Amino acid sequence: MNYLKRYWLLIVGVLVLMAMVDGCKKPPPPVVTPKPVTATLSANPGSIQRGQSATLTWSTTNADDVSMDGNKVDPNGSQSVSPSDTTTYHLHAKGGGGAQDATATVTVTAPPTPTPAPTPRPTPPPVTDEQLFAQNVSDIYFDYDKSDVRADAQATLSRNAEFLKAHPGWKVQIEGSCDERGSTEYNLALGERRADSAKQFLIRAGVSADALKTISYGKEKPVCSASNEDCWQQNRHDHFVLISH
Repeated sequence: MNYLKRYWLLIVGVLVLMAMVDGCKKPPPPVVTPKPVTATLSANPGSIQRGQSATLTWSTTNADDVSMDGNKVDPNGSQSVSPSDTTTYHLHAKGGGGAQDATATVTVTAPPTPTPAPTPRPTPPPVTDEQLFAQNVSDIYFDYDKSDVRADAQATLSRNAEFLKAHPGWKVQIEGSCDERGSTEYNLALGERRADSAKQFLIRAGVSADALKTISYGKEKPVCSASNEDCWQQNRHDHFVLISH
């Protein structure tokens, strides 16, 4: 009987001791999960002309190793780039929570071709008074052995008068001429009448008489030497010459 009692007391003591040992054990530490790594990369502006610059800006979280195209960089930052061609930049970030990549592309375009400056046109030389006079004052022609102003000559003289009135300081000599037929004396007189006919017409048209002078060359200054009607007609004329301006 005493033997059984001692046995059960021993069993109870062992159980109490085991319970006390279990109560002294520390609980296991909690499991810490690393935070995931994040990474962003942007380019501003995203498109440039060759020779211009763009700014790369990046940021990361929970990373302890960050590189840009193989070169170590700060976890957060920016830098200026000037690629000559379209380029994609790569950001790589890694830490206890893994790794993360980010990219940004800078598009490079060729600068516009400059428009060539127009070739300046050469400045024409100034027109002289004599050239201006010759361009605007025309000869008139007469019928054979006549000194009256024909209808076609009236139209020409009217245009001449408008130009001369616009240049009141100019003085003009009217040269009367004839064809080769007739005597020298007769043609000198006929040439004078022809020059005077033009002068009177211009005066009636408003040209100052002081601006007009007449002279006759008769048949002494032909412009054509053939003996035919076409040539004779060319020689029966009044020629206008600018003598002062």
